[in-house]
Amino acid sequence: MLTAYDATMARLLDRAGIDALLVGDSLGMVIEGHETTIPVTLDAVLHHTQAVARGARRALVIADMPFLTYQVTVPEAMRNAARLIQVGGASAVKLEGGLPVAETVRRLVEAGIPVMGHIGLTPQAVHQLGGFRTVGASGREAERLLQDAQALQQAGAFAIVIECIPAETARAITAQIDIPTIGIGAGAGCDGQVLVSYDAFGLFDGKVPRFVKRYADLGEQMVAAARQYIAEVQQEKFPAAEHSVRVNSAGGKGR
Repeated sequence: MLTAYDATMARLLDRAGIDALLVGDSLGMVIEGHETTIPVTLDAVLHHTQAVARGARRALVIADMPFLTYQVTVPEAMRNAARLIQVGGASAVKLEGGLPVAETVRRLVEAGIPVMGHIGLTPQAVHQLGGFRTVGASGREAERLLQDAQALQQAGAFAIVIECIPAETARAITAQIDIPTIGIGAGAGCDGQVLVSYDAFGLFDGKVPRFVKRYADLGEQMVAAARQYIAEVQQEKFPAAEHSVRVNSAGGKGR
């Protein structure tokens, strides 16, 4: 699984064979320039989900439910999730938390909305956690994470993202539940992996977590390409003759 925020990225990742595309509230940081995901609105996720859904043909499109769009009341959570499915075109939604949101997950699933859970480091609770940090290092925290995972499974979640927890804890949770676990900074013992695409491809020029592997350096390639474009425009090398519109024999314009 990788994140996607627009139709072009969705088409490319879909062609590559990515199984699932997450329209993550990470867009608040890599698209909108915020320091956390908390300012992201439902309308923002809805907008980007529509674009990704138009670009994807095979991959499962999952939309993040932003901060306070599902924690207030179950009816409000159902209305917001329904918008992401019905208007946004997502096939599933993802929400953060374990035991506290299990009833909400159950009600969404009963209404026919597939739900992916998310435990461990939950970015929407960054202030409560005291910052972006590893979760589950102590025996008490590890046990709570297992309880969260089991509660989400019992509520009907089809998969769970496990973020930034010790590899041995993630492996133990994966072994004790039946639904797939998708790791991010949680070791190789999960059933699958997810990364923010802007991190994985070197498009984000800010600080990235240490667990990220950069598979390309597209940001620097874009900077170099833009500099070349600037130079060629200034030197009148672009547009060259082959890039100009030509008039054909019928008097019309050709390409």
